[in-house]
Amino acid sequence: MTGAIDNLLTELDRIQTTAIHGRVVGIQGMLVEIGGVQGHLSVGDRCELKGRRGVVVPCEIVGFRNGRGLGMPFSALDGIGLGSRVELVDIQPVIYPNDDWLGRVVNGFGESADGKGALPQGKTPYLIRNQPPPAHTRQRVGGKLDLGVRSVNIFLTCCRGQRMGIFAGSGVGKSVLLSMLARFSSAEIIVFGLIGERGRELQEFIEDDLGPEGMARSVVVVATSDESALLRRQSAYMTMAVAEYFRDQGKDVLCMMDSVTRFAMAQREIGLSAGEPPANKGYTPTVFSELPKLLERAGPGVEKGTITGLFTVLVEGDDDNEPISDAVRGILDGHIVLDRAIAHRNRFPAINILRSVSRTMPDCNTDEENALVTKARKLLATYEDMAELIRIGAYRQGSDPAVDEAIRYYPGLDAFFAQGKQEHSTLAEGYEQLAQILEGASE
Repeated sequence: MTGAIDNLLTELDRIQTTAIHGRVVGIQGMLVEIGGVQGHLSVGDRCELKGRRGVVVPCEIVGFRNGRGLGMPFSALDGIGLGSRVELVDIQPVIYPNDDWLGRVVNGFGESADGKGALPQGKTPYLIRNQPPPAHTRQRVGGKLDLGVRSVNIFLTCCRGQRMGIFAGSGVGKSVLLSMLARFSSAEIIVFGLIGERGRELQEFIEDDLGPEGMARSVVVVATSDESALLRRQSAYMTMAVAEYFRDQGKDVLCMMDSVTRFAMAQREIGLSAGEPPANKGYTPTVFSELPKLLERAGPGVEKGTITGLFTVLVEGDDDNEPISDAVRGILDGHIVLDRAIAHRNRFPAINILRSVSRTMPDCNTDEENALVTKARKLLATYEDMAELIRIGAYRQGSDPAVDEAIRYYPGLDAFFAQGKQEHSTLAEGYEQLAQILEGASE
């Protein structure tokens, strides 16, 4: 009862004392022209379209044309027509997160999406479209974060507050790797954003991948592929806002978003509807300005707390240099590349170690750990340089001692990178196994 009263008092504080309204004067596609409110609108403002039979459609102002506001709806425009009333919502889009959000599924508006009743409301507002902390006030990245996956822990070590991208084409094992990282991570809090993905995956992710223990320390934000572009974009911002709340509580948060590409596609839809010119492969200029605004929100906090970001990028046509991949790679602190050729060999996770990098290595490792990783990478690179000749039997043993050594140790390294979906490996166990494989490899 106390929680319900607190929620009611919080809502009473937000009630507007004045109302401003206009009218719908035109609809083209998913764009609504709003008249009669000149001087009262700005880009990013919210309003509500009042249609027939009590239909209420929330929308956001995305631009202006001929003295009229251009609004994009968060849902279908059924029931909205010329002359429909438009009421301005004179508050900034904010949420009031609470520790009791853990274990819950929320939508892009910060509302319950799991059928378990209303979400408890906190007292501190968090802007959905927030700014990252000033760069000069932020802490440096912290110590290592154990993600529970051998190949990532050892060769692509992630530190608390680091931001990593997972680049993969469709069907290469991106979702399975994410589920392993979510389940095995040592982070205190997990905030997971499913942005524009398949709706059927939600229950599978919660029940099979996170499980009861994982869900107890997680908040899942979801916007499926059938929802509006505006809601898909807002769900990405919502994911970061929830993560920022827990960061400010001094927690080490693992923020996982699947996927940044769907966010970029949603922003492209919005930009094209508002009249922006298509640029690189149809992506509008605002796509490339919004990406850093989203991704920079992850990272270390000002005094305490961190947000470690793992963002997936769906690579179109397995081209790692397509526009979104290229832009995201330049913003983040490292990238994990999943290779279709490795997946075809049935080795999962299909991480291409030589094409992946963590920018916090080798500074976070000891000299002994760096020596192990360097030796293993050298063996892998030597083997890959001669891989075709080795496979067709054209390489003659004894021709090159370095290649002979790489051939000898390659099966053990390849087995090291393979890891079952239910198999957990700690940082210490990973270094111990790698040392055993490389025993006697050093010259």
